[in-house]
Amino acid sequence: MSQENRLTRSGVVVSNKADKTVVVRVERKFQHPLYSRTVKSTKKYMAHDEENACQIGDVVRIAESRPLSKRKHWRVIDIVQKSGE
Repeated sequence: MSQENRLTRSGVVVSNKADKTVVVRVERKFQHPLYSRTVKSTKKYMAHDEENACQIGDVVRIAESRPLSKRKHWRVIDIVQKSGE
C-alpha cells in the first residue's frame, strides 16, 4: 500500500502503559438510518509509538500500516495537540 493511500484517523490517547504502544480512542458521528438522530460511536485502536512520545490526553493522528503484532496495525504519524495545551 502506498503512503498516500493509507487510512488515517484522529483520536485521543487513553493509555500509554505498554512499551512503544498507545491506545487511541477514535470518535465518529453518524446519522441513524431509521431515526435520523446523530449517534456518537467510539472505537479503540492500538498504535505504534516508536519514541514513547505520546502522553494520556494527547490528540494524535494515526495511519494504517502492516501488522506489527496481534492487535497493532496502526502507527502514530504526529501529535496534533499535547494534553496540557
